[in-house]
Amino acid sequence: MLNIRTIKSLVLIVGILLLIQGCASPPSSPHNICEIFAEKRSWYRATKTAAKRWGGPVHVPMAMMYQESSFEDDARPPFRWFLGFIPLGRASSAYGYPQALKGTWKVYQREAGSSFSDRDDFGDAIDFMFWYMNKSYQKNGVSKWDAHNQYLNYHEGHGGYARGSYKNKAWLIGVAAKVDRRAKSYAAQYGQCKQQLDRNWLMRLMF
Repeated sequence: MLNIRTIKSLVLIVGILLLIQGCASPPSSPHNICEIFAEKRSWYRATKTAAKRWGGPVHVPMAMMYQESSFEDDARPPFRWFLGFIPLGRASSAYGYPQALKGTWKVYQREAGSSFSDRDDFGDAIDFMFWYMNKSYQKNGVSKWDAHNQYLNYHEGHGGYARGSYKNKAWLIGVAAKVDRRAKSYAAQYGQCKQQLDRNWLMRLMF
């Protein structure tokens, strides 16, 4: 039979595993930013910290992240096949919450993050997205509140956006419009719950 100490250890391990799984799993109501942050308190703290560091609203990068990964920590492009059975690999090195390319992520690590920054860590991912938005503002003059053009920068890269590479991609312009609509929805929702979220956030910092 298991003794009390062994049972307590097993319960603790199971509890930790469930906590880790809960932190990594997507939010249950991804269409509502208030419910996202109410469920994922650590996400709100990370988003507020990144917003303070780089400037800009919380609703724009959250809308972009939803579009890119649906808040899946290990999201990546689908595997490609030739003739239905010969593996060709994935379309790109995009990975994690921000679907950041490996090369772009390395630039972020060198300039603003650290060698320990991970694309499947929400705190690192949201900081990366704010960093990229700040770059879009610096390089192409795109407002951090302009979800439509921020997303086009994010998808096409700063050089691609500057060259107008998106202009002949009707599908991409449609996706950017979708991100913009979601950002506006998130902004309206956030306006209704920000005070409560901040109050809860500060209470947790104090106690």
